[in-house]
Amino acid sequence: MELSTWLAFFAASWAISISPGAGAVAAMSAGLNHGFRRGYFTTFGLILGIWLQVIVVSLGLGALVATSSTAFLVVKWLGVAYLVWLGIAQWRAPATPMVTKTDEGALVTRRSMVLRAVMINAVNPKGTVFLLAVVPQFMNLAQPLLPQYLIIAATLGFTDLVVMAGYTVLAARVLGTLKSPAHIRAMNRTFGGLFVVAGSLLALFKRAD
Repeated sequence: MELSTWLAFFAASWAISISPGAGAVAAMSAGLNHGFRRGYFTTFGLILGIWLQVIVVSLGLGALVATSSTAFLVVKWLGVAYLVWLGIAQWRAPATPMVTKTDEGALVTRRSMVLRAVMINAVNPKGTVFLLAVVPQFMNLAQPLLPQYLIIAATLGFTDLVVMAGYTVLAARVLGTLKSPAHIRAMNRTFGGLFVVAGSLLALFKRAD
C-alpha cells in the first residue's frame, strides 16, 4: 500500500471511528457503569468485532451478506435484536453509582464485556456493507492483498483504541460524577434508549440493490 493511500485511509478511519453509533454508545455505557480502567475493555471487544468484519470482507463472505437477501436479513435482525436487548437491559439496570475497586463482587467480568462488544460490531451488516464500499477504494489489486488487509485492520484498530478511549473517559469522568439515584436512573435510561435507537436505525437499513 502506497503511503499516500494509507494516509487517505488513515484520515477516513478517524471519521469512521468518531461517527456516533452503537460502538460509541457501548463505550460510554461501559465508562458510566464501570469506570475507565474496567470499561475500556469494551473497546477491545469492539476492535475484535471490527477485525472480524474485515476478515469476513477479505474472504469474500461480505459480498454474500451484501447480495444475498436471506443472509443479509438474518445478520441484520440478529443485530437489531441484540441492540434492543442491550437497551432494555441498560434501561432496567439498578440506579447505583459507578462501581469501584471495592465492589469486585458486583463487577461484570472483563470477558463478558469484551464478548458483548464483539457481538455489537460482528452482527452488524451495515458495517460489512460499509467496508465493502470503502475498503476497495484503498486496495491495490496488483499487490498482495493480505498485507493490505492487515494494514487496514491495524489502522481501524488504532483509531478505535484512541476514539473509544475518549468516549469511555468522557462517561467515566463526567457522567461518573453523578451520585443521585435519580440521575443514575436517567443516564441508564438514556443509554438504554440510545441502544434501542441504534437497533431501530439498523432495522431501517437496507442493502443497496
